[in-house]
Amino acid sequence: MIILDVVIIMDKKAEELLQKCENIDDSSVMGSCKVMLEMMAKENVELGDKTSETYLEMAENLSPQDVPKVLELALKVRESGDIEDPDLKIAASKLIRAIEMS
Repeated sequence: MIILDVVIIMDKKAEELLQKCENIDDSSVMGSCKVMLEMMAKENVELGDKTSETYLEMAENLSPQDVPKVLELALKVRESGDIEDPDLKIAASKLIRAIEMS
């Protein structure tokens, strides 16, 4: 299990992405969210976020309103030096790019 307490300092671009993804309903973005959450569950990654749901439960119950929260997780994964799984980092980057392109 990887437990991280990563703090992301939101730059202007990250804040713009968060605003852009509020209530987004793009199937490619939703699919990217689901893939990343499932990978995080598989790798037992903990980012210090206190939620009542597991990442797998979040993936199963994903709604457009959850995208900003998943984006924050993706930013943490991408910036973390403690996560060494390249597939997870790639999934986080793909999600971020999907939101940028939507």
